[in-house]
Amino acid sequence: MSLVRPEDMALICVERYGSGSVLKYMERGDGTLCCEGPRLAGTYRPLRDCFMSLFLPHGYPDSVSEDYLDYQLWDTLQAFSSSVTGSLATHALLRGSGVGDSTATVTGATITWILRDGTGMVGRILFAWMKGSRLDCDAKRWRLFADVLNDLAIFMEILAPLFPSCFTLTVCIAGIFKCIVGVAGGATRAALTVHQARRDNMADVCAKDGSQETLVNLAGLLVSLVLVPLVSDSFWGTYLLFLFLTCLHLYANYRAVRSVVMETLNQSRLAIVLEYFLREGRILSPAEANPKEPLLPGGWHPGAAWQMLAWGVST
Repeated sequence: MSLVRPEDMALICVERYGSGSVLKYMERGDGTLCCEGPRLAGTYRPLRDCFMSLFLPHGYPDSVSEDYLDYQLWDTLQAFSSSVTGSLATHALLRGSGVGDSTATVTGATITWILRDGTGMVGRILFAWMKGSRLDCDAKRWRLFADVLNDLAIFMEILAPLFPSCFTLTVCIAGIFKCIVGVAGGATRAALTVHQARRDNMADVCAKDGSQETLVNLAGLLVSLVLVPLVSDSFWGTYLLFLFLTCLHLYANYRAVRSVVMETLNQSRLAIVLEYFLREGRILSPAEANPKEPLLPGGWHPGAAWQMLAWGVST
């Protein structure tokens, strides 16, 4: 029996199923077809395939945008740090509500929680009414805004027990901020999911993002079980840990939104493209225009003067 060397076969097509197995169809030197299946590389290949099927969209990487992996890695890091700081805030809220204090009443704690939830609901409705139409076009900017506001809310919750006379007011304001974060973060995440989904698989991308976030939050809870008891009785330990995790959270968020390469034009990106075209005579690609987009409110860029124009409004 004669053996056909790989170099004597011509590759015709490649069939990929989901994120894992790949079939290669090749033509032998005698004109017949053969099919080559996946080659298992040790015992780690099944584990890798299982992990990809659990946490990555079907068909990854071809079914998502090119910036998907960079964004998700930084988003995972920020979610982990936020989960741990959230545990610090929960500990502070419970202590401020009277847990462990024999003079505190259940009724007082219940009223505080009801006021916190109620004011947050009102804030959620008002923010959605005032800024809802802006969340799509400026998804990156509002995503970063939401995470900064979330850190501020957590900081207020950690500080609240230090001021018992203002505890309810502080908690209510923090609750409003967190509800605004829920609206801005959820809406902008939906806009980013639309950008990432490339094969009419927005539901799959959203579901796998939820699985990733659940896994990260679980890891954050396990770490919190170790860290929170260690720093709970130390004022400086709590605030130093919060400061470190908040800096990590903000940096990871900035890198996450900066890694996104939107392929549509909003006001900022249009101003940048027009300014560069009038100055250089060349149109910037999405990969070139996105890094120039300001992410902070009032951020300056070379095309900022164009934002003084009102586009598409009646006169």
